[in-house]
Parts: sequence; structure tokens; C-alpha cells
Amino acid sequence: MSWRHVIDAYDLLDDPSVNGEAVAEYLRAAGAREIEVSTVEGDKGSTDFIRVVVPGSAGRRSGGSAPTLAVVGRLGGLGARPEQIGFVSDGDGALVAVAAAAKLASMHSRGDVLAGDVVLATHICPDAPTRPHDPVPFMDSPVGIAEMNAQEVDPDADAVLSVDTTKGNRICNHLGFAISPTVKEGWILRTSEDLMAIQQRVSGQLPVVLPLATQDITPYGNDVHHVNSILQPATATAAPVVGVALTTETAVAGSATGATDLRSVDAAVRFCVEVAKDFGRGTCGFYDAAEFARLVELYGPMTRLQQAGGR
Repeated sequence: MSWRHVIDAYDLLDDPSVNGEAVAEYLRAAGAREIEVSTVEGDKGSTDFIRVVVPGSAGRRSGGSAPTLAVVGRLGGLGARPEQIGFVSDGDGALVAVAAAAKLASMHSRGDVLAGDVVLATHICPDAPTRPHDPVPFMDSPVGIAEMNAQEVDPDADAVLSVDTTKGNRICNHLGFAISPTVKEGWILRTSEDLMAIQQRVSGQLPVVLPLATQDITPYGNDVHHVNSILQPATATAAPVVGVALTTETAVAGSATGATDLRSVDAAVRFCVEVAKDFGRGTCGFYDAAEFARLVELYGPMTRLQQAGGR
């Protein structure tokens, strides 16, 4: 179980003075050894990016060939101070990433070592701005999406889980978490059967899939509506990306406080941990490589959708 890690991480992040070093100290106490923290200044303030590597027994860092999984905790900010007091709904992506990193590090230190390397990244900002969005306001971020992708998306990852609060919509009305179809190089592929099986076993419920429109996987800044930033990592990598969406039955603003459901967070953490186990040992696929190759052969590449646009 990951309850202790979820509760401890929530208490840590629900603090107006929290920063990257405080999170790094917490993760070191949990057993993490490879941690990077960097402060990045943006037009609307600054934030601390944190990156944690949990090495696998057969991962590339030890000279092996097991695949690398990246887990990105995507968010605008942990808080919207001084406009709002306390941890906001938008912070759930960071909460899942930090709690999952603590759980995996603790497992590793006890001898439960996964086969593949796992790279977990997010950013720590307790006072992010907000911006208008329909149907409910979004959290903004001190830095842009391009900088987030550069800091959080590991270039050597073989697959990416992008975890994000996805409550400000009316298209996925479910309390818990949903997964998206796999997105790879501009293609929205079929939802992975392996990932749905893992979702089913950790939640005890039938799989819930987040609907995607093509515009949701295009880069921010093109003046079209996006469900949120959950698939923005897919614009920065050729690896397959799957969104892990923290969801609710009603539309909840990202800037809302008191909206974090720790049961949903715990389920999402366990999902990420179980995917890391199975992906590293080769029993979980994000997409069918032969089918993807056939789509490209028939219809050509869709990498244009990863770009900013223009002719």
C-alpha cells in the first residue's frame, strides 16, 4: 500500500513554504539516492523542478536492457496563494509523482528492486497564478509548457505516464482516475489493454478511459481548446505517452482547495507503481508496434501535430 507515502507527501506539499529541497530531503529519507533539483525563473514567478531516478536491477544505469519508464507529475502549481489558501486541486499530479517516488524508493531500499529504471519528475510551486478557462478556471504556471517538457520529460524514456488533475470538464464524470488512449508521435492510438488490466486490478472497478480530441494532443499556444495539459509531454517525445487523469463526477476548478481525494490519489500512485513493475519486466505494453508501423505506412507520419503549427 502507498497510504503512508500519500499522506506524508500531502502534508509536505500543503505548505506555503515548500520547495524542491524540502521534497528532496523527504525523498532521501524514503531511500532515494539520485535526485536533481533546479530552480527555473519564468515570466510569472519561479518554480523548483525535481527529478528522481529509481534504478532497476536490469535497467540501463546498471548496464542492462530493461526499458525505462518516466512518470511526469503535471500541474500549474500546488497552491494559488495569496488568491487561495491551501493545497489546490491542480496539485494532485505532483502529489502522485512525489508519493510514487517515495514508495518506489522505499521498495528499492528494502530489496524490492524493479527490473527497469523509473524516472519521476514534477515541479514544486506553492504560489502559482490562475487563468480563465471553460467550464472552470485553470491554474497557470510560472513557466511555460516548453520549459516544463524540457525539465520533466526524460529523453531516454521508453514510455511516459503523465499524471494530471483532470477535473475541470464534463467529458469524464468519474470519481477516481482515468487513463487516456496511448499517444505517440501525433497519433491517438487504441487504449492499451495491458494498462486497462492494471487499472482494473488496482481500482477494483471497470476501466475508465479519458476521451481525447486531436486538438488535446497539440502544443499549447495554438489558440484552440485543450482538455488540459495532460498530453503536453507527448509533444516533446517519440515515446508513447499515456495520461493518468485524476477525475471527479462534477467539474472542479484546478484552483479549488479542499478538493483532493486521497483515495483517488492513492489509487493513481498504485497504478504508476504497478505499471513500473510490469513495464520494466516486459509484461506491459503501451501500444502495438506493428500496428503503429502499419498506420504510418498507410497514412504517413502525424508528427506535425507535435509542432507549434503553421505551414
